[in-house]
Amino acid sequence: MMKGMETKEMTNCFCGSDKLFSECCEPLLKGVSKAPTAEALMRSRYSAYATADIDYIEQTMHSSTKPDFNRESARKWAEESQWHGLEILNVTGGKEDDAEGSVEFIAAYSQKDERIKHHELASFRKEGGAWTFVDGRILYQPFRRDQPKIGRNDPCPCGSGKKYKKCCGKK
Repeated sequence: MMKGMETKEMTNCFCGSDKLFSECCEPLLKGVSKAPTAEALMRSRYSAYATADIDYIEQTMHSSTKPDFNRESARKWAEESQWHGLEILNVTGGKEDDAEGSVEFIAAYSQKDERIKHHELASFRKEGGAWTFVDGRILYQPFRRDQPKIGRNDPCPCGSGKKYKKCCGKK
């Protein structure tokens, strides 16, 4: 039985579709059906990571990327993560009649009590009539400060009366 799937028939799908897992991604993971679109493949791959189904992850990779796949690393990452949800931000191409497509998404998970949002633009291509994952490019959100940056020679905000570099700004 897959990790966390004791009551999978009554569990909402990990991919965030609001469908039951047994009616959404599970048939894809079991090989009963194939993903009709790049987005469906993306969703099923997220569910595969959430259930640590590394065989499915490898099976749905484009042949050009399989030689670089590290099963053990992927398995460890999947098993050590707590999966919180998938948000699809944008889909370009990737429909049933297309040959290529891309999906921009944010996958939320946590490891060692640190919550992480993985923002990626994933590329997909049909191979042998089936959608496959080609590669992904991590997208970063710009860091924005809530308050102005404190200069080294500014008074320390803790109220000590010392310069920041001699107080809380010490390395």
